[in-house]
Amino acid sequence: MIKRALISVYDKTGITELATELTKQGIEIISTGGTYKLLKENNIEVKSVEEVTGFPEVLNGRVKTLHPDIFGGILSDRSNPVHVSEMKEHSITPIDLVIVNLYPFEKTIADENVKITDAIEQIDIGGVTLIRAAAKNYKDVNVLVSPDQYKEFSDELSSTKNNIPFEFSQRLAQKAFETTSHYDNAISNYFNKLNKDSTHSIHSTHSTHSTHSTHSTHSIHSTHSTHSFDFTNSKELRYGENPHQKAVLIKDNFDEIYEVLHGKELSYNNLLDMDAAYNLISEFKDETAACAIIKHGNPSGVAVAGDLQEAYARAFATDTLSPFGGIIVINKKLDFKTSLDIDKLFSEIVMAPDFENEALELLMKKKNRRLVKFKFTDETKEFRKISGGVLYQDKDNYIVSESDLKFVTDRKASSEEIEDMLFAFKVVKHTKSNAVIFVKDKRTLAIGGGQPSRIDSTKIAVSKAKEFGQDLKDSIAASDAFFPFPDGLIEIAKAGAAAIIQPGGSVKDEDVIKAANEYNLAMACTGIRHFKH
Repeated sequence: MIKRALISVYDKTGITELATELTKQGIEIISTGGTYKLLKENNIEVKSVEEVTGFPEVLNGRVKTLHPDIFGGILSDRSNPVHVSEMKEHSITPIDLVIVNLYPFEKTIADENVKITDAIEQIDIGGVTLIRAAAKNYKDVNVLVSPDQYKEFSDELSSTKNNIPFEFSQRLAQKAFETTSHYDNAISNYFNKLNKDSTHSIHSTHSTHSTHSTHSTHSIHSTHSTHSFDFTNSKELRYGENPHQKAVLIKDNFDEIYEVLHGKELSYNNLLDMDAAYNLISEFKDETAACAIIKHGNPSGVAVAGDLQEAYARAFATDTLSPFGGIIVINKKLDFKTSLDIDKLFSEIVMAPDFENEALELLMKKKNRRLVKFKFTDETKEFRKISGGVLYQDKDNYIVSESDLKFVTDRKASSEEIEDMLFAFKVVKHTKSNAVIFVKDKRTLAIGGGQPSRIDSTKIAVSKAKEFGQDLKDSIAASDAFFPFPDGLIEIAKAGAAAIIQPGGSVKDEDVIKAANEYNLAMACTGIRHFKH
């Protein structure tokens, strides 16, 4: 039976109504600070924590409830004779109900300009401690952590005549621990971001994995950092990769990156393609105008240009069939002129850092088309679940520059060819391995990817160039990994390419270089491989 309740809430929604119900049940209420003041103003009988402890709030409110008279009252095991004796000896009265919600730390740090000192002041200490203490002793104490629990609890209190069932208390404890776990994860991830400059190495000997019930938190630890995923911060999707699969989106900083402005609910496959589109366009965020079109995780066309309309037209021209039902992503604010062209194509999603009002109004006329606004961020790690574990790695953020290029052939590339080489290597990095692509004038001409054999990817690219009328003469070819034999390079040379960029590093490099010289190709090796599985 509940005889005494402690109430200390930041979010005061519904608290006066609940407190009124408690007093009707004859439950004594003790409270702190603003909550105490609010209850008093509403003529609810309440005692201050200071009256109970004989000790005032100190340190600008940082210390209110951290006192043996409070925590002894919460943590005491009523069935333990030693506890009962010590409670009596020290005149500690049991507390049977704890109602606490926490400072809005996540809301505070959502402001990009928040000062660290302000963020720190929103880290709740006493509240978390009260919640955990009450949840630990759920056999004797009930704990409420959110206003959305008040009605159910009030109904249960009334229907059971103040005899809350053990199973109900246990569910409240589960919710309490989920809440504190989520809160601590948010704080941990915030400090991880602050310290991201020291999180470059990964050491698997320090990895941990913890799962709790259907609501769980997964944490990846390295020597320098911890990153936690809170499974309670999730959104159920219609289905997974296929309709017979269930799926949820577990959010990390998703809402900081993406804002869905219009359209149907995002699907599992939409989200995968959005990620591929976001990662690819991030390579070109500083270009005047860039566009990429994504289908099933692969680019069907990519281009940069002097304006977005031209960039879109050049990207679309690579392959005019595959973009149907794909994702269009651009690197700048989408203007109305470009949106007129985009609107002619059926696309699942259009992504941009921003949209002109006229462009938004036009594209919103198709009710199912998703319009997604995004923000460029500096993602440094990536995770992938496999059977029996989680793979955790540094994200492939390496951008090859001209200084990385080592020309290994007799013919060296011109400055224009070098520009195209660097463009091509950015695109091939985001094409499923094995990947071979052809470009010219900073636009893709043909893309071949996702094949077990590199020469097959080459043949697919050459075939698609013919299908869509793309002339590969004097083009630049890029390969995501080395050529194991000269045959792939010879296929590229016969297609008309003038230069090749590739990582190098094959035991057959000398044979490949010899073949390149025989076809008068300029070939640069980067020493950087870009496998994408």
